[in-house]
Amino acid sequence: MSIIIPANSATGNNLGYQVTNSVRFNSSSSESLSRDPSSSGSLIGTNTISFWVKRSTDNTEAFLVYAIYDANYRFKATFLANGKLQLNTIIGGSNNLVYETNRLFRDTSAWYHLVFAFDGRLAVSAGDRCRIYVNGVEETSFSTETNMGSDTSNFMSDKDADVYIGAQATGNFFDGYISEFVFIDEQQLTPTSFGEFNADSGVWQPLESVADLTFGTNGFYLDFQDSSALGNDVSGNNNDYTANNLAAIDQSTDTCTNNFATMNPLENFYSNFTFSQGNLSVVSGANGYFSPILSTIGIPATSGKWYCEVKFDVASTTVYSFIGITGSPITQTNLNIGGRTYGYAYIYNGQKYNNNSGSSYGNGYVEGDIIGIAVDATNSKIYFSKNGTWQNSGNPESGSTGTGAAFTISTTPTQGFYFFGCSDDNNGTGTSAWSWNFGNPPYAISSGNADGNGRGNFEYAPPSGYLSLCSLNLSEALS
Repeated sequence: MSIIIPANSATGNNLGYQVTNSVRFNSSSSESLSRDPSSSGSLIGTNTISFWVKRSTDNTEAFLVYAIYDANYRFKATFLANGKLQLNTIIGGSNNLVYETNRLFRDTSAWYHLVFAFDGRLAVSAGDRCRIYVNGVEETSFSTETNMGSDTSNFMSDKDADVYIGAQATGNFFDGYISEFVFIDEQQLTPTSFGEFNADSGVWQPLESVADLTFGTNGFYLDFQDSSALGNDVSGNNNDYTANNLAAIDQSTDTCTNNFATMNPLENFYSNFTFSQGNLSVVSGANGYFSPILSTIGIPATSGKWYCEVKFDVASTTVYSFIGITGSPITQTNLNIGGRTYGYAYIYNGQKYNNNSGSSYGNGYVEGDIIGIAVDATNSKIYFSKNGTWQNSGNPESGSTGTGAAFTISTTPTQGFYFFGCSDDNNGTGTSAWSWNFGNPPYAISSGNADGNGRGNFEYAPPSGYLSLCSLNLSEALS
């Protein structure tokens, strides 16, 4: 189900330390980070792993961290296909550690902070040798719990092991976003070394002082601020990671402190759409008749000005693409983006569409065209552009006058929010594909334009006063 304010989104004026970048992992492109330590640190499994993660899928096993000496000696931290989180260490071919949570991690709109803290010394009691923390709170409920043995390694600091982030070597690739990845060698730390609860909102958030920690021999800090070297270690140790199939475009502004909208795979009514690029690229499939896909974040129906872009990637002759806004959730057939009284769309042939009725509006669009959507909720207007030109001579900055607006939004959804979305009236015979940019583009931008708050990155300049759809902008608009 779509959400209004994303999980782990601070509100108010006390926003704390702001993380600027993450890495977007695309599983279909076999993307990962890897390293072969040149020397050994702690070999008794005393270390701490900390990172923030936002999932894109919830029904496949995805490796977050993987360290392997050989098939009989390895460690993994994964999201399982059932939505649970699992830590597993294999020693001599047998399970040495198995922690599998009862908690399910299925929210593809939320950022989670995960801390795995280990101390394998003999003197440490079995139940204390491995601790898992989620958003600052220790996880204590497990469906499977096999405590870590003494004097055993998780191979994260073994010079004879290979370490991976986002993959099981060459398989089980992670799909989603990771930011602030930290490894502390030779210390078992608590989450307060990495984060704190916001005094105003109560939201768990990262600390700026992470850079001042003592990292140990093989410790590292990946902040992902260098798009040309996404595996760059900024801890001072120069324990850099190799970026495998990752490119500059995989650096994202969607972070644990500013959560950007994506498209929502949980709104996949016919289960026929496929998702990639961190749920920003969407492809329709068979039986997609009128099936809509919506954004994870909604905008207030009666206040604020919001802007996004959609690149139309693929079209066949039997496709009828709809791009626009609607209320949520959509749980009925035969209802595209413009299919209800509170649905407003711009379709492939240049028509505008509302309440299952189309009328003349602008130019048609084809593969490669970028459609801009400007929603002036304060004045109840919506505008569409094609490759930077506002259709119908529209002027999104005209306020209540609504010069050239596609629609005057006259009906408010029951929930009081609108969601960006697309649908495909293909009746099971064609395919459409869209790449959505809410300020965190999944495709290369030739010119780069931020919104009025200096946030986001767009191909064309947003109209004055219009904002990208992210948690910081939304929280400010609602405060």
